[in-house]
Amino acid sequence: MTDYPRWRSNNVKEALKTRRVVVISGARQTGKTTLAKEIRDKNSVFMPLDKKNILAAALEDPTGFVKNESGTMIIDEIQKAPGLIPEIKYVVDNDRRPGQYLLTGSANIKSLPSVSESLAGRVKNIRLRPLTQGEVLRKKPSFLELAFAGEFPKKISGYDKDAIFDLAFRGGYPEIMLLNAQKERKDWHRDYLDTLIARDLNDIANIKRYSALQELIKILASWSGKFMNLPPICTALGLSKPTAESYINALKALYLFEQVPPWIKTDYERVGRSPKTYATDTGLMASVLGWHKNEVMLNTDRAGKLMETFVFQELAAQIDLSSDYSLYQYRDRKGREIDFIIEREDEALVGVEVKSGHNVSNEDFEPQIWFKENIIKGARSYIGIVLYSGEHTLSFAEGMLAVPIAALWG
Repeated sequence: MTDYPRWRSNNVKEALKTRRVVVISGARQTGKTTLAKEIRDKNSVFMPLDKKNILAAALEDPTGFVKNESGTMIIDEIQKAPGLIPEIKYVVDNDRRPGQYLLTGSANIKSLPSVSESLAGRVKNIRLRPLTQGEVLRKKPSFLELAFAGEFPKKISGYDKDAIFDLAFRGGYPEIMLLNAQKERKDWHRDYLDTLIARDLNDIANIKRYSALQELIKILASWSGKFMNLPPICTALGLSKPTAESYINALKALYLFEQVPPWIKTDYERVGRSPKTYATDTGLMASVLGWHKNEVMLNTDRAGKLMETFVFQELAAQIDLSSDYSLYQYRDRKGREIDFIIEREDEALVGVEVKSGHNVSNEDFEPQIWFKENIIKGARSYIGIVLYSGEHTLSFAEGMLAVPIAALWG
């Protein structure tokens, strides 16, 4: 398998210089183990808990297992032996050397019911997402810098709507890059989900109705880019609200779905306060829903949903790289909506609206112009962007730009 240079590699290396414990977390098959192996040196010891004998040793004698007198101990798939966490806490509380442990996990360890100890103040958590298009092309991330400067290339060719939909249907799991046929990718995605449900769900949740859970995955995928309405979901699946919430939290803990919080730093009383849900990989999302590219391209709602989710994945990966940026969305009770709002540490803002088509008009900027004039009111910098499947950067008003989606990696 081709190894792609990961943007998060430097984050991990730097964290190991200052933090006693570093955790690389993310969905299965996103490349966590590969990244950990690339970072290890001659003094590191690699302990994969996927191996039965190593897992048995970790469960039988956790105190002895975590003894680490020099170098970095890499423990792969830490969620399989959560009893190691209090032992690691004890070790690093008595030895403040940085870089003692590098843990990887396919589930959010904070969500594990058997984990009662916190590594707060001792740990750096680093999220590894599926591959971005920039990583596939071996390009450095630059979109955020360009966006806040309001400066983009005048033209980015080679990525029309058809090409971008190809990327979205492919998704970002590294192994998928080896598969060219859509049917092969669908089979891989479905096998992936089956394995995930069989192997990892029991580590974090008591699932009793697997058929309801599988149907819930489809429902959440179909709601990607939307504000989730839980009551009708509960009714459709015959689940109580607490049970449905526990199932959703389990799927979020496995990094299959994610929520973007609302931007509410305003005194405008009609601002919405609900998070928006997204699938974390468009390839998996399309396979779960049984979508075909040619059909989706002709369906406005599905095309918009897929493109917005694809943009979310690319944006989120770049925002993860620095604590200087935070990702939000905006919607008010009047129906004005901005797909994404990126806030920089100095409170400057970039708004991003996503269009699947290749035509942009003044109407596409109306929510952002209203937001800038009535909410921001000149109190902070604001750049409004409409990402679309064309190839030219166009100015529609002061600080309002139509930008090719390919600028996310181009």
